[in-house]
Amino acid sequence: MEEANSNAHAPASPRLLPWPTPEGKPCYLVTDNGGGYLSHLADDLEAAQLATGTDVLGHARQVLDDPMSLYTEVRYAGIRLAECLVDALRVAESRGMRLVVPDRDEDDEGTPRQAARNTRSGLWS
Repeated sequence: MEEANSNAHAPASPRLLPWPTPEGKPCYLVTDNGGGYLSHLADDLEAAQLATGTDVLGHARQVLDDPMSLYTEVRYAGIRLAECLVDALRVAESRGMRLVVPDRDEDDEGTPRQAARNTRSGLWS
């Protein structure tokens, strides 16, 4: 048996989905197939969230560039920007968790160093 096939049945790491549970907690998907219905749904929602963030940023810039904007307009823009930032950070965390990171890499001087996972954010550094 080939060694490459020994990892073929290894459990997949959970994917952080772009929506929370009804209680507001992170929602994860564990699958052995990256092309399933929920994976595609999550991909589509991530794309929609990032596109919405781009649109909101454009509108917020218009409001913030106008010194005569009403307080309520500025506040609304800030609230919407915060919502979009939460979505974008969740997308970034989810995609970061799915990156393939080698066990060892080299620092700026060419010295090998071990990759370290930031347990608070779930990202690798």
